[in-house]
Amino acid sequence: MAVQNPYQSYQNNSVTTASPGELTLMLYNGCLKFINLAKKGIQDGNIELKNTNIQKAQNIISELMVTLDSKAEVSKNMMSLYDFINRRLIDGNIKNDITAIEEAEAMVTDFRDTWKQVIQLNRARQHAGNDGRA
Repeated sequence: MAVQNPYQSYQNNSVTTASPGELTLMLYNGCLKFINLAKKGIQDGNIELKNTNIQKAQNIISELMVTLDSKAEVSKNMMSLYDFINRRLIDGNIKNDITAIEEAEAMVTDFRDTWKQVIQLNRARQHAGNDGRA
């Protein structure tokens, strides 16, 4: 019987048991992590670190784009914003432009913070609606 890394087990369980809203929050957090690693790559002159992590951030943005409901008006607006973020990441990668990457980072941070608030409000509403009576 192989002993699994407890951290890896926790990570796997947190992903498989997360709600769709929590998964979106995880995507935003992952994207920010990769953006920060890419910025470090630029600062350190490590082109491979920069490129690999910008591509990972772009993959997350692409995943967020795919999950949008194309019929909803807000989704069309989000698609444009995600597309802008993706283009800024590409510019940052090609030109080693930290400013472009930081623009993308600021937008992803805003989305993440807003999404986190939505999750917290939904949880508060669920708990308020569940007052323990049968």
